[in-house]
Amino acid sequence: MIEIDVEKRLGDFHLTARFAAPAAGVTALFGRSGAGKTTLVNLLAGLERPDRGRIAVAGEVLFSAEDGVDVPTERRRLGYVFQEGRLFPHYSVRGNLIYGRRRGARGTAVSVDAVVALLGLEALLDRRPGDLSGGEKQRVAIGRALLAEPRILLMDEPLASLDTPRKAEIMPFIERLRDELRIPIIYVSHAMEEIVRLADTLVLLSQGCVAAAGPIEELTSRLDLRPLTGRYDAGAVVRATVAGHDVTYGLSELAFPGGRLRVSHVALPLGTPVRARIRARDVALATTRPVGISFRNVFAARVSEIAPERAPIVDVRLDIGSPGQSVTLWARVTARAVQELGLTPGREVFALVKTVALGRSSYGRYDPAPGEDDDAL
Repeated sequence: MIEIDVEKRLGDFHLTARFAAPAAGVTALFGRSGAGKTTLVNLLAGLERPDRGRIAVAGEVLFSAEDGVDVPTERRRLGYVFQEGRLFPHYSVRGNLIYGRRRGARGTAVSVDAVVALLGLEALLDRRPGDLSGGEKQRVAIGRALLAEPRILLMDEPLASLDTPRKAEIMPFIERLRDELRIPIIYVSHAMEEIVRLADTLVLLSQGCVAAAGPIEELTSRLDLRPLTGRYDAGAVVRATVAGHDVTYGLSELAFPGGRLRVSHVALPLGTPVRARIRARDVALATTRPVGISFRNVFAARVSEIAPERAPIVDVRLDIGSPGQSVTLWARVTARAVQELGLTPGREVFALVKTVALGRSSYGRYDPAPGEDDDAL
């Protein structure tokens, strides 16, 4: 486990953070600018010292104010990828990578050639950072951090300074290092679409405090956390498996406890576990099964909760699937629709989900937990 219980004051800002997360997979730190995400990562890395508290990784104490423990940054073996690549401008790409290799603890975990192949750096080795695009610089920075053989990789908004095409370029490489190297990652972001594609565990930060921590599917389904997870892009995250491909129409089917979800083509083999994000604004409701409509996804559902606030737009929580294996969806409708459709908890309805709304940014792979029954998805 990664165990953090710290306090830090920086001017008028006060961070109080306490949570535990698995030292495996991807743990995302999510929150608005100024929430304390970067400060928390800097404390974990040893770049800043907590005023009080304790930090431990896999049972090893890295900091303890009570016991007088403060392991130096270079001995913590935590690789750090910043928002900007921070490459050495006078070194070639090869030189930057070799610098990371020299800082490695044992020199046996991963080779330079393996990192070059993983991140697609073959054609860049003799170039200087000034001749690289933003996405290429970040790939080199990731490679340099990996070659230092970290036990955990810290990534502080690595896509924040990139435009949309560069983000699309580098995201598959981050997914590859997660899937192939299986190195634990602490991933800082304020973009929920990145987190859905990458993360297993979500830590929500607000005004210097941890508001909640846990599985991403659980936290994104909680109505009380909606102000933190984002109202406009709010929705549910469901686990599924790739169950079919419709080559003729460029579609795929994802199997989940609620049925089959038709989405834009997913370039993954059949049986691959994925995590799909379904936004509340992309879900419509009907009290009878509709016919002659363009929606390709229609699911029988039960209303389980209706947001209590009085507003023109209302979030409605739905249970899809059998009682023992139901999943949560959210629908965003008008208050008038709630009244005219007679929506109350327990009401049977049909949830309509647009296929065209579920593009590449709406899903990501995940590793099932040991013993998880994939056949149930």
